[in-house]
Amino acid sequence: MDEGDKDRRIEELSQRIAELEAALSQIVRPYAELVERLDRFQDVVQKYFRLLDLYQRHGGVSIDVILPQLKDRISREILRILMDRPGLNISQVEEELRSRTGTSSRRIVRGRLEELAREGLVVEEKGRRASCFRVSDEVVRKWADVLGLPK
Repeated sequence: MDEGDKDRRIEELSQRIAELEAALSQIVRPYAELVERLDRFQDVVQKYFRLLDLYQRHGGVSIDVILPQLKDRISREILRILMDRPGLNISQVEEELRSRTGTSSRRIVRGRLEELAREGLVVEEKGRRASCFRVSDEVVRKWADVLGLPK
């Protein structure tokens, strides 16, 4: 075999190797996609079982599960109100608290909202006429963490 035949033969082998690599990459692609989908499915199933566990242990996913350090009943109820209806002012929070608990005081609601804002659980958004309140992004993040939702 002369030098030209060897070069041609090497070139042919190189081309065949390149074709095999291309064919293998085509064959492997669907399996890689399948593995990725299975990973996502497994993640969803884990989140589902986490929710089931929370419901089994606590009877639901409530503010008590998200913020167990919050012992004050009124503060917990105020956070529930703001989760349900963000953007309420003090009077509206007081009114909603009264309808849910049967009792409420504007002074106590104001004090609890200020306390919750200092703790970073509530955000006060000052308006022209009155301040409105909503739960903080930190509380929303904690909900997402507990529920296993993406950030």
